[in-house]
Amino acid sequence: MLRGWLPFLIYGFMALAIPSTMIVMSFAFAQRPRARTKARVIPFESGVSQGQMKPQRFTVSFYLTAMLFIVFDIEIVFLYPLAVQLNALGWFGFVEFLFFVVILLVAYVYIWRKGALEW
Repeated sequence: MLRGWLPFLIYGFMALAIPSTMIVMSFAFAQRPRARTKARVIPFESGVSQGQMKPQRFTVSFYLTAMLFIVFDIEIVFLYPLAVQLNALGWFGFVEFLFFVVILLVAYVYIWRKGALEW
C-alpha cells in the first residue's frame, strides 16, 4: 500500500521542505542595515538607481500586444493534448486539429492586416 504512495510522499515532503528551508535560512542569515538611508528606499533595477519613479501612461498597443500574446500562447494548452492523442483519434482528430489551426491562422492574418503587430 505504501509503495504506491511513496513517490507522492517524497514529492510532498520536498515541496514543503524546500520553501520552508529557504524562508528559515533567509531569517537566520539576514543582516539588518545599521542606518536607514534614502538610497535604500529608492527602487532600482539591475543595480542602476533611477531615483524617484514618475508616473507614466502606457499606450493601448502595449495592452493589445499583451492580450494577443495571451490568446496565441494559450492555444498550446489545446494543441498539445490533441497532438499527443492524434493517432488514437484518427481522421476525426486530424480534421479537428486542422480546423483549429485554420481558425488560428485566420485570426493571425486578421490582426496582421489590421496592423496590431506593428510598433
